[in-house]
Amino acid sequence: MLLPKRVKYRRVMRGRMKGVATRGNKVTYGSYGLQALESSWITSNQIEAARIAMTRYIKRGGQVWIKIFPDKPVTEKPAETRMGSGKGSPEYWVAVVKPGRILFEIDGVTEDIAREALRLAMHKLPIKCKFVAREAEEMEG
Repeated sequence: MLLPKRVKYRRVMRGRMKGVATRGNKVTYGSYGLQALESSWITSNQIEAARIAMTRYIKRGGQVWIKIFPDKPVTEKPAETRMGSGKGSPEYWVAVVKPGRILFEIDGVTEDIAREALRLAMHKLPIKCKFVAREAEEMEG
């Protein structure tokens, strides 16, 4: 499970998820990628489940890159606790994802294997995604 080694602040505000991703929106490492079409928080457990689904399908062939990292702590107060008495303690970590962000990249396998592996990963995530290939002019250079 992914989580930061250490953070400056233990608790952060929830924030807003408006706009589209301006960074991390191109396929850079692999040949194929999984691009987010909606904004959402993706938990470290969901990232791990998607990674396992992909790597199991490609059976040690190819290579997988995870392009998102859960660096935002989400706090929860215990059940049946009265209001007040401060903010809850951090329970899990999320990655903030905006539309256009590349979540995973894959290389070293054929397109149909990559397409199926990323489709399996898509089912583990709480958002709509699409399969994207690296642009043709980038592949030649």
